[in-house]
Amino acid sequence: MSTQAPIRRTTVPQIRARKGVDPIVSLTAYHAHTAAIVDKYADFILVGDSLGMVMHGMDSTIGVPLDLMIMHGRAVVRGTQRALIVVDMPFGSYEESPNMAFRNGARIMKETGCGALKLEGGARMAETIHFLTERGIPVMAHIGLTPQSSHVMGGFKTQGRDEASWEAHIADARAVADAGAFALVVEGVVEGLADKITAAVAIPTIGIGASVNCDGQILVLEDMLGLNPWVPKFVKKYGDLGPAIERAVADYASEVRTRAFPGDDHVYR
Repeated sequence: MSTQAPIRRTTVPQIRARKGVDPIVSLTAYHAHTAAIVDKYADFILVGDSLGMVMHGMDSTIGVPLDLMIMHGRAVVRGTQRALIVVDMPFGSYEESPNMAFRNGARIMKETGCGALKLEGGARMAETIHFLTERGIPVMAHIGLTPQSSHVMGGFKTQGRDEASWEAHIADARAVADAGAFALVVEGVVEGLADKITAAVAIPTIGIGASVNCDGQILVLEDMLGLNPWVPKFVKKYGDLGPAIERAVADYASEVRTRAFPGDDHVYR
């Protein structure tokens, strides 16, 4: 009889309780086999709508449909056992009304098996966040540089360079925390602002291009592995897999073209 304890997923309350304690580790993942690797080390995994750009060659996240998020979310849940899985709500799936957000959010959770959703926006989304959390959908908020608003912002620009704007960002953070968000992604803001946001709210802040003093950090997996030809300047590359993959493909192509590929041990008879 096995005495091995069952593996239990990290829960939303456990993430919330990490405020000011141990730093929270997070990465994105979009498919089962990479998610299985990340699962060994991450507290939560984000199935980000960045998959539109990383996996599907889109220019932005704007064109990502709900069905695509569900498909990738389902794959990541299948490939993991312990991390909390958070799925992005894509552009156009939640902004219109709290009812619309609940309808689409409930569908994502039911069809993927994920544990929480993430949506972008500060004070303007507080009513929706409250509506969702009151009805059983945990929400991770996202402020600062919000990619779904890149057209309004004039591109992917660092936020908070003008200190006069800091109070508005801090007010956004407080609004989503008060509305019931269990954690807050703070993206692309200057370090001093990220520090003030972290101090202003009782929920964990997850930085990306923000500050080392956030309660956790997140990166796009393909960025930190060196798989993307261009990455934001704040990203540290922990691997250089792009050139390694290209070398392997080139070696394979050369062997096939010269009929030097593996012999009997690799051929079905």
